[in-house]
Amino acid sequence: MIVKGTYFQNDSEKPLVYGDVEIQNVKRRRLRGEEEKEGVLCEPVVIGFCGTDNELMHMGSEGRLSAKFPEGQNRLINGHEGIVWVPSENRFAIVLIRGGDSYDPTRYTEDETYFEYGCDKADGLFCDKQYFHPDMLLPIPDGYVTDGKLDLAFAKKMVFPDPFACMLFQMERMEDMGSAHNFRVAMKKYQCDETKAREIAKEEVFDRTVIFGLGTTGMFIGDLILRNHPRAKVLFVARSPKESPKVSFALQQTNAEYLQNTYDSEAELAAAIVGKLGGRATLFIGVSGSNVEHRIAFEQGVLGCNGVYNSFSLGPKITFDTMPFGFENHLILGSINFRQDHMEKAIGLLAQSHYDEIVELIDKEEFAADPMGAYRNRIYSKNAPMKTAVIWNREYVNI
Repeated sequence: MIVKGTYFQNDSEKPLVYGDVEIQNVKRRRLRGEEEKEGVLCEPVVIGFCGTDNELMHMGSEGRLSAKFPEGQNRLINGHEGIVWVPSENRFAIVLIRGGDSYDPTRYTEDETYFEYGCDKADGLFCDKQYFHPDMLLPIPDGYVTDGKLDLAFAKKMVFPDPFACMLFQMERMEDMGSAHNFRVAMKKYQCDETKAREIAKEEVFDRTVIFGLGTTGMFIGDLILRNHPRAKVLFVARSPKESPKVSFALQQTNAEYLQNTYDSEAELAAAIVGKLGGRATLFIGVSGSNVEHRIAFEQGVLGCNGVYNSFSLGPKITFDTMPFGFENHLILGSINFRQDHMEKAIGLLAQSHYDEIVELIDKEEFAADPMGAYRNRIYSKNAPMKTAVIWNREYVNI
């Protein structure tokens, strides 16, 4: 079937193109042990733009995208955040993007495979119609459809289940690692049994948390930490002025603290972070995408003894001096993605949130006319909003 859409290709001049593209109904497996199923034809309605899309465009311009293409194709239809209409079932759905021949899609092993709609080996949402695995079309909550159309505010929120679910997984992992890493210290300190000590360590890992970078992922993880661990002290560190709309919204949403990086040296910034926290960090989360993260945590000593470092940035390299790293008993954590239960929980939490307020819409015709220009000059420019989305099919949205 030929449809209109955007797709990535290996091309130094035009790595992102809008035009005719052929979609195919490929049988896919959601999890290991399940049968392969043909997809259900859907119509994308509202789609969000993710930083991954921008990175894929750069990879295409450098000819590095071949491993991401669906089998037998020389292109990838992008888009993995959004809501679709399922004509055969007369309902809206959120696409669960990650599946494959693996027991746990968060951590596939060497003999397992995975795919991600719009990201890796499977075409995504930025097209007029697309096939998706029937068991990966998650229902939306009741109350957000009027006369067959989505409420606009709700539709905007539904570009976030993917990254929000990813942060639910991050919090789960940090709780797991914090508990396992420090429960023996808690047993001695509080003179308690292992079960109680693990609960204490799970809580205390968040005592002094640094979130280095303030995009949507940083804001989401700060929100989730304080929802679930209200005694935690969470400090965002970023370059934006505190009175900027982005920072103001994040602080209002999370009740976290904020430190603007206006310092001339990394040593001064590190000292300011420790001073603001009231001590060295128990947890350092890097989401800025810069190499400054690891230097502040390790070289400048912001991460304290027995501290956990969560690397969520894609791109930066982490280095550390093995002597203090070993003696200070640091733990480095790196993991991405989520399970279906994370996605389902994210949908429910987001439906009750105010996150639609940070989503700005770009006109579909403007985007289709020059998708690369839209990426460079608006969606991912220095003055870009925290989140940009496009209404791909206005027929299904109350505007």
